Amino acid sequence: MARLSVAKTYKLYIGGAFPRSESGRTYQVHDQKGSLMANAALASRKDARNAVVAARSGFSKWAGATPYNRGQVLYRVAEMLEARRAELVDLIVQSRGATAAQARAEVDASIDRVVHFAGWTDKLPAVFGGANAVSGPYFSYSAPEPTGVVAVAASPTSALLPLVAAVLPVLAGGNSVVVVASEADPTVAVTFAEVLATSDVPAGVVNVLTGRAAEMMPWLASHADVNGLDLTGMAADDRVELERSASGTVKRVYSPRREPDFTAAPGTARLRAFLEIKTVWHPVGAVSLAGGSAY
Repeated sequence: MARLSVAKTYKLYIGGAFPRSESGRTYQVHDQKGSLMANAALASRKDARNAVVAARSGFSKWAGATPYNRGQVLYRVAEMLEARRAELVDLIVQSRGATAAQARAEVDASIDRVVHFAGWTDKLPAVFGGANAVSGPYFSYSAPEPTGVVAVAASPTSALLPLVAAVLPVLAGGNSVVVVASEADPTVAVTFAEVLATSDVPAGVVNVLTGRAAEMMPWLASHADVNGLDLTGMAADDRVELERSASGTVKRVYSPRREPDFTAAPGTARLRAFLEIKTVWHPVGAVSLAGGSAY
């Protein structure tokens, strides 16, 4: 007896769960040939607000974890991506019209990129911090700290590598993330969220919204509880207004001036973008104490 295939509805990923949009809205996602691939939730501003609340809740636990522990968790993400490698290859072939070889190369590069940033978590203080030379009886040192909640506009290409390359450095620094996935094809982003849900990433650390970036990003840019903004996936004409909105709450903004080459060596720009450098001064020298002195 013939059976009908079940068209998947790709839901939002908020606070470690996969809810539908509070508005009940969905939209159709088509492949490169114009055929229906799936349905996706059309997120509203209220969904975005819920994602920010979840990200703030997840941030405290993630930022409070040791750098070594964060590295182990991110490495677990790479393990889970490896386990779903074949599924992701098939999805990229279907959604983007890539060849199987191209899709395999992208998934492999994405897994390698996760491992790369997992290795950075316990090296940030040594690279971006250190003792400062000062004139006077003081000891001064600087140490990187996470910025907080970062909203990321994913690349409109719907590719896995640009998504991983944007999200992982933010996580490596101890931040939590609200991702606005590609409107044209959010399937890769939500599948990545499914990978995160079966890893050890605490609930709320990564939240994925699907729908119209033009509807959600202006609201996230002006939201007082969002601390950083990655505008990689936004058109150049939209970035100016978003940067202006972000300035009202003194957000950190990462806005590349040219189209990023995600296949190139990642460098440290995205790691630096959402780190706060905290500098501490402490007096040094002899201090008289009853019965002696300390140095």
